[in-house]
Amino acid sequence: MLLCRSESALSGDIRKKIALFASLPVEAIISARDVDNIYRVPLVFREQDVDDFILGHFGLEASPPELSSWEEPIARAERASREVRIALVGKYVQLEDAYLSVCEALRHAAAQQDARLHLDWIDSEALSGDDGAPVRERLARADGVLIPGGFGGRGIEGKIDAAAFARERGVPFLGICLGMHVAVAEFARHVAGMEGANSTEMDVETPFPVIDLLPEQKEVADLGGTMRLGADPIKLHGSSLAREIYGEAVIYERHRHRYEVNNLLRKRLEAAGLRVSGTSPDERLVEVIELSGHPFFVASQFHPEFKSRPERPAPLFRGFVAAALQRGAERDGRERERAAEAGAPSRP
Repeated sequence: MLLCRSESALSGDIRKKIALFASLPVEAIISARDVDNIYRVPLVFREQDVDDFILGHFGLEASPPELSSWEEPIARAERASREVRIALVGKYVQLEDAYLSVCEALRHAAAQQDARLHLDWIDSEALSGDDGAPVRERLARADGVLIPGGFGGRGIEGKIDAAAFARERGVPFLGICLGMHVAVAEFARHVAGMEGANSTEMDVETPFPVIDLLPEQKEVADLGGTMRLGADPIKLHGSSLAREIYGEAVIYERHRHRYEVNNLLRKRLEAAGLRVSGTSPDERLVEVIELSGHPFFVASQFHPEFKSRPERPAPLFRGFVAAALQRGAERDGRERERAAEAGAPSRP
């Protein structure tokens, strides 16, 4: 088969000409035209009977495909009547594909809730210090703040500032992997009284290594040998927001990290109000943290975006976007009230 990329659909004459020069049947020439939504690609191929051609080639039989569950998220995204504004705080924001899985997981969750996603890409290096005031104003306009995974110390202080902003202002927050490390370090510094708390990945001399390698990993010379990869079971503790979101006591999620919450300082963090709501089955490894009394402040050691699908958004992303939409609706309501009191027209 030849899948021919083009801006618009190939005409029948062009397909015949390509088939002639390629010594292929016309039905093997597929128009892979541009689409406004990447999830339309399978539907475009279905319209051209790509699946039937492949089945016929291999002598296989199958019932007609049931695509309604795939088409529904696309339709919901197109008819979305509201917008959710998410500030994504990272250090690779000039290379947006670095966070592609996270962005798609956000889109899945937004579409399921009849909303369009507006991403505000915030460079974490621009957040720290006095010069970060204009960037912090963008955080204030966001309906939710997300800090994704990553490695290395560049921009880490800006991420800590973003986590502090979300925690103090009641802005829905989701941290993933490094985003959880940032949330724990910020809480340790500003709530638990551990000045200078950090991950030893960023600062080996930190007086409070709230994030560290496990003791048995510290002697491993090959960094690949300390990487925790793949799906692992996670126990979600009762009456927690994480348990409510997933609706299950044990889940399986994928991991890609090296550093963990330091159990030597864990009790002190919990005594200050940090809730460990998800752990490994033996409760040795921290998997999810959250804050009680906050609209939505959740961070995970695992990567929920890896399992998100258009028709089945990742639960944590679904809960995060729902909280962000609620914040946006409440803020719009307050703006309308102020506008009415001032006699000015409100924002549509």
